[in-house]
Amino acid sequence: MPTDLKSALAALEAHQPGSLLGLRETQWLDAKAAAYQLDADPRAPEELAKDVAAFANGGGGVIVIGIATRMDSDEEVLDHIRGLARDAVNVDQVRKVIRARITPAPRGVRIGWSGDGEERVLFIDVPAQPAATLFVVAAPTGKPGAQRTDTVAVPVRDGDQTHWLPRAEIQALLSAGVRATGMPTAEALADLVRQAVSGSGSGGGLRVGQGLPDREREMQEAYRQLATAELGEPAGEAWAHGSTALQDLHHERDGEPGWVLCLVVGRPPVVVAAPVWQAIVEAGRNAPGHDPLAAIGLPRPPEDTDTPWVIAADSRTVDVDGGSWGAGRLACSGRGVWRWQPLPRFSLNRGRSAENWTAGQTPALRLRAVVNLPWAGTDRLEVTKPRRALLEQQLPHSAVASAVTMLSLRRGAELPAARWERGPFGNSARSVGYTCAIGGPDGGPVLRASVMLALPTTMESTVVACAEVLIENPEAWAAAVGPGWDTRLGFDEVQAVLLSTWETAAELLPDVVGDPVGLSWAAPPTTELRMTCERPADNGVQPVLDSLVDLAPLGANDSGIRSQMAVTITAAPAMGRAERQSLLREALVHMAREFGYVDADVDLL
Repeated sequence: MPTDLKSALAALEAHQPGSLLGLRETQWLDAKAAAYQLDADPRAPEELAKDVAAFANGGGGVIVIGIATRMDSDEEVLDHIRGLARDAVNVDQVRKVIRARITPAPRGVRIGWSGDGEERVLFIDVPAQPAATLFVVAAPTGKPGAQRTDTVAVPVRDGDQTHWLPRAEIQALLSAGVRATGMPTAEALADLVRQAVSGSGSGGGLRVGQGLPDREREMQEAYRQLATAELGEPAGEAWAHGSTALQDLHHERDGEPGWVLCLVVGRPPVVVAAPVWQAIVEAGRNAPGHDPLAAIGLPRPPEDTDTPWVIAADSRTVDVDGGSWGAGRLACSGRGVWRWQPLPRFSLNRGRSAENWTAGQTPALRLRAVVNLPWAGTDRLEVTKPRRALLEQQLPHSAVASAVTMLSLRRGAELPAARWERGPFGNSARSVGYTCAIGGPDGGPVLRASVMLALPTTMESTVVACAEVLIENPEAWAAAVGPGWDTRLGFDEVQAVLLSTWETAAELLPDVVGDPVGLSWAAPPTTELRMTCERPADNGVQPVLDSLVDLAPLGANDSGIRSQMAVTITAAPAMGRAERQSLLREALVHMAREFGYVDADVDLL
């Protein structure tokens, strides 16, 4: 059962709203049995604004809609899920009420669905806000029509209750302001009240850039240049994220989604439709540190663009960079689901799982692909019996099995990788491990293929999948294929094996824990391709790669011979075979050049 706001949000994001049952409403948790009736009840928009503003004033919290409560010792306990149909809530309308009725509009409010069918609920995540900011609403009237512009009320959260800040405390806050800035005139005070209530709505009197005096003129110029996008009035004061200036804006036409004006230093200004901006924020929501923009970055303009540009609500892709995740692209599926994937890049960064599943082994040559899948919400993943059985049926026909068979076929022998056995590493509901060994004349293994996958543990935070081919004994393999054949691998064979291990680890193995399509990233996925010589000679010296692999296509080496080389690819795991093959060749050239083969070129492979 969740014990704090962070674990409660994690449960909701993992689509496990039932795990909240039994919790008591607290300073950070509020439950509603039914949705706010924003169209039918004039009090509902006031109640929604009050609830959200109270959490904004109280350090953050979450409102869960669709869970009924019961009284227990004068406290409300989350009792059972009533569930919500998706068409019972207009999420965009909820967002608009929050923006229009709370001043200033709280930053980073997130609205999402959790669970499915009769267990589906809606949650409103109100993150902690800047400590010096007070969030106010118009005093409630319970009547239809526009909110009053001459009153201010301050909702606060106190334990499991939401109430209004007493008049005496509001007076104390005003007195503190008077002491700091001097007594305003009655007319000026009335204007301040009107601005505080109506500032988040159209015509509220806020200037573009207000709140960031050093950037105000720059933001106003960008607003002027982008006027054709039908930008409306500011929805609140401008705000900064690092060196980036941002401004929430209404749309010029009622009912249309608003905008976010974004000024990144060194780039042309961009205005982003609010739904797309929300998708950008959501894509980085699961990053450690709870700062989505710091992880995913900000919109990157198209190549050769040096003028202000627009990302409209019907955009299907957005390139982003500048965050800790590096360059990436958000793409919207036909079902309207946005997903971030990294743009391909290469490095020599070695992950913690690079040598997993190697204990006690000393093959002559190991060719392996290790795929790191840092999905969020992996607690609900498991290796089920039906999926394990399906994997066992697929392995004899997999890409890695074909690669092992190919190595002997090219040397005139048919030694198929058809028999796969469990082990030698553990199998459980959270891991798989299978091996296929090709025996030599003396019965010992000459070639071996292995696949492994493990769900996160206390020592490893990502899902790790690995496929590899091992040449255990080149001499015994030569005897198995017959005289006259060279068991030294050509570099084209190395490419074929690495391609097959990568494809197996990235696409076949992840399916054993469920459908990964619906999972979002908590960090960029990576693949490590490794070539290692591990069986030492009698004198204890490690053999060099050149003795087991023909590296001539890479050209001359200026850095000396090596017993291992590796490269890390940051890219989406799933891709077409032609794209994967092209990316593999580019990665191997990058690796070769970093290891001293400075003349290596894709055209020579």
